[in-house]
Amino acid sequence: MPVTARTLVSQLAAQPDGPVSVAGWVETVRDQKKVQFVILRDETGAVQLVTPATRELAEDAPAEGPGSAAALALTEAISALGHGSFVRVTGELKHDERVKLGGLEVKIGSLEVVSEALETPIAADSSLDKRLDWRFLDLRHPKQNLIFRVQTTFLHALRNVWVEKGFIEIQTPKLMASASESRAELFQLEYFEGVAYLAQSPQFFKQMAQSAGFGGIFEVGPAFRADPSFTSRHATEFTSIDSELSWIDSHEDVMALHEELLVAGFQAVADKHGDEIRELFDVEVTVPARPFPRIPLAEAKRLVAERGYTVPRADADIDPEGERQISAYVRETYGHEFVFLTDYDSSIRPFYHMRREGDPSITDSYDLIFNGVEISTGAQREHRIDVLEAQARDKGLEPEELSFYLDFFRYGVPPHGGFGMGLARVLMLLLGESSIRETTYLFRGPTRLLP
Repeated sequence: MPVTARTLVSQLAAQPDGPVSVAGWVETVRDQKKVQFVILRDETGAVQLVTPATRELAEDAPAEGPGSAAALALTEAISALGHGSFVRVTGELKHDERVKLGGLEVKIGSLEVVSEALETPIAADSSLDKRLDWRFLDLRHPKQNLIFRVQTTFLHALRNVWVEKGFIEIQTPKLMASASESRAELFQLEYFEGVAYLAQSPQFFKQMAQSAGFGGIFEVGPAFRADPSFTSRHATEFTSIDSELSWIDSHEDVMALHEELLVAGFQAVADKHGDEIRELFDVEVTVPARPFPRIPLAEAKRLVAERGYTVPRADADIDPEGERQISAYVRETYGHEFVFLTDYDSSIRPFYHMRREGDPSITDSYDLIFNGVEISTGAQREHRIDVLEAQARDKGLEPEELSFYLDFFRYGVPPHGGFGMGLARVLMLLLGESSIRETTYLFRGPTRLLP
């Protein structure tokens, strides 16, 4: 009976020997004198295809069999296959432990070239920029494919936590009438008869949901920064993971949620992809223990100085080298990959971060550092309208310019807080990659708008 339904490569091991249909792209052709091998890869894995090679056709050859015209045509078609061509194959599945690739192979009965491919313009040793130019080809590599299966598993685990807690998923607008937090690093664009801005974060709208009585909310969506940086961890468009929740007692409640989410995400990735990550990235996924270490910013700077590095500005945030140094300290002292830096000075935090009762020079906020790189900022927000207006003025902002935002607080809002976290940075550090360009589906930076 002819087989028409396509079977994914990952499903073949569970299939009995017999007729099967597979489809994907040609990764390798080994065209030997008496036998031909094709490595076919689809979105789930690779399988070996095999057929006898028939290059001479006798005039009196039977209509079927190894010397037939059909067999010769198949031989010639396989010889002509180009790397990357998409094909559909029907044949006989056979389990054979001698086959190195998965312990099974498919004997080709028929082969249809669905789409021929030109010679590939990239190789495994191509530069990152070259691979990004041809990203759709680069993503065919099993290592690149795994990145986005890991991403899917990670986000699904986070969503499970949020949904089980009764959080609401929202989608906030990315076109803004005014700056979301400040006018720095904003993209401005024409908008009918006026101008609009691309949102730097969903911050204000996350807080609006608290005033609306939503309680816990989350969003996974794009954010935009007109930042001319060319570092390995910056992008002009990135995916932000955001959450906000009501009725908190302090930023410790936000950190507790943050920990729970990351532990669930890392556990899911380790369970589902741990072996593949070990094979392709040479990385052991470590599920972080709770609670994560917490170090006040001033103490972190002191600890870094004791290691021989002084953060350039005493009145500023810790810099990238400082982040690396404090992470090294935490690994050595606590055996942990994460650390919360807390107690940030109000002078270097936004006006809406709550200031410490009894010491307004400090905010109830944190940065989360993972393996030497900051991945998130979180805080308890200021919900008292009079205090919020005063803090805005203290930052040189006019409350009138923030009227739409401040209105959220004039009609009652519970104590609340939340965080924003960069998805590509988490994946980069989880998989031991050197740049978020590797862990972003299509990277956008100051000089890259294609593909």
